[in-house]
Amino acid sequence: MKKLTALFLSLAMILGLAACNSGTPSSTPSVPSEVPAENETPSSQPENSEGTEWENGSTLVVYFSATGNTEQAADYIADITGGDLFQLEPTDPYTDDDLNWTVDGSRVNQEHDDESLRDIELVADTVDNWDSYDTVFIGYPIWWGIAAWPVDGFVEANDFTGKTVIPFCTSSSSGIGESGELLAELAGTGDWQEGQRFSSNVSEADVQEWLDSLNLS
Repeated sequence: MKKLTALFLSLAMILGLAACNSGTPSSTPSVPSEVPAENETPSSQPENSEGTEWENGSTLVVYFSATGNTEQAADYIADITGGDLFQLEPTDPYTDDDLNWTVDGSRVNQEHDDESLRDIELVADTVDNWDSYDTVFIGYPIWWGIAAWPVDGFVEANDFTGKTVIPFCTSSSSGIGESGELLAELAGTGDWQEGQRFSSNVSEADVQEWLDSLNLS
């Protein structure tokens, strides 16, 4: 009799546990803590809510870069503004030895001492669809306090009438000085704006801050 009673009690406990396990779970699966809003701007896209609104296709970034620093700044400007890039390339490229200003008789020293040598022939000094660009950035390194002279040929070869022209430069220590004003005089046309100097280790944040401060509307 005791065995039968114990058997009934065991069966009752088993059925009770089965009933409990078949009920609703005590918790539901967690929802991800960060769900993008439906209309959220992707984080990979540059934002320019407080600065100048740039119209894709109307901006050109022209640059001469001797060691890559000006090229980096130009790349950032083009990325942020949606502008096109145009690199100024001498037909006789500068070598590291050519650029070594600490050596007497190096190419840049000769060109600095003799202005007649500064007429640098470029692979191309005109741009396709030039008339379609409203804003032109012109970048260069600072050489002896002025714009590196390979940009002179481009400035002289083009008509900047009706265009907003914004110079920028890179330098380890020197400021932009009067380099922009001298290029404007050389051009003789265009609405030339105050330029900007960036350090040799220019960052995208530096460029973004400057572009946001421009008021071209």
